[in-house]
Amino acid sequence: MKAYLIRRLLLVIPTLIGITMILFCVIQLAPGSPVLLRLQKMQGAMGSESVPQEIIEQTQKLYGLDKPLPVQYALWVKRLVTLDFGTSYKDRRPVLDKIAEALPITLQLNLISIFLVYVISVPIGVYSATRPRSAPDAIITFFLFVLYSLPTFWVAMLLIFFLGGGQHLNWFPIYGISSLGADQMPWSQWLLDRLWHMALPLFCLTYAGLASISRFARAGLIDVVRQDYIRTARAYGFSERVVILKYALRNSLIPIITLIGTLLPSLLGGSVIIEQIFSIPGMGRLAFEAMLSRDYPVVMGILTTSALLTLVGLIISDILYAIVDPRIRFE
Repeated sequence: MKAYLIRRLLLVIPTLIGITMILFCVIQLAPGSPVLLRLQKMQGAMGSESVPQEIIEQTQKLYGLDKPLPVQYALWVKRLVTLDFGTSYKDRRPVLDKIAEALPITLQLNLISIFLVYVISVPIGVYSATRPRSAPDAIITFFLFVLYSLPTFWVAMLLIFFLGGGQHLNWFPIYGISSLGADQMPWSQWLLDRLWHMALPLFCLTYAGLASISRFARAGLIDVVRQDYIRTARAYGFSERVVILKYALRNSLIPIITLIGTLLPSLLGGSVIIEQIFSIPGMGRLAFEAMLSRDYPVVMGILTTSALLTLVGLIISDILYAIVDPRIRFE
């Protein structure tokens, strides 16, 4: 186990370098110049429409964009080794500081969402799998497919309209992650205030994942209960509850655990829309604003962080394999 973890951690380094190389090339192929965009905004604010070529060249030199692309990438990787993502083109702040402010907020949303997805979806999948082709199974299946097909942004707008002070109920806040002066509140009151603000975004981030994981849990358990060792356990006289929870459920969790490695980055991508709609200052909103302003260092920093979280999620999935199924040995 220890040797396997060491090999996987060492494999993260070349994998991450390859990912950053692809990301760098893709970003450079994107239309638009961050320098020209910034200068045009400055000139427009001063009432001028044209930007002198000399100023463009000076600004490119200031940001290091006058160098060849391989040199730019090499310099960026060199800074990355020291955890320096560079400075933002937009406000000249260190990218690492901006990510450090936004990442904890996004992780709070996504980790709670993943916890809720698994805590709710696995029991639903087990209940549905133990009653295949029954009326409750058909109702649950229909309800889950409806949830899975609903667009996230549309659900978010409906929640704001009906529950966030639109023309109906005003039960939940629809702006930010906490109330004004929340830092001065007692810890318990601060926690309740944070959960109150996160209620609607969490629902939007959770329902689609809940629907898909429930179907995986149902399919996996139905496949396991058909195995010979399950028939043997029943033949020994174990109750159906013991057979399902002790023998079948544990082995059916392996496909669901596989999804952990992809669920976290997919939620990070989905949080772009949710954080923008609810004005949450997380990674999604930061990425959206950075893309609009062609802020390449911030975009690279966010995408690299997301790639690293993906690799960490895959390692966690592999570790959970051995915990769930003792037959798996990494050696």
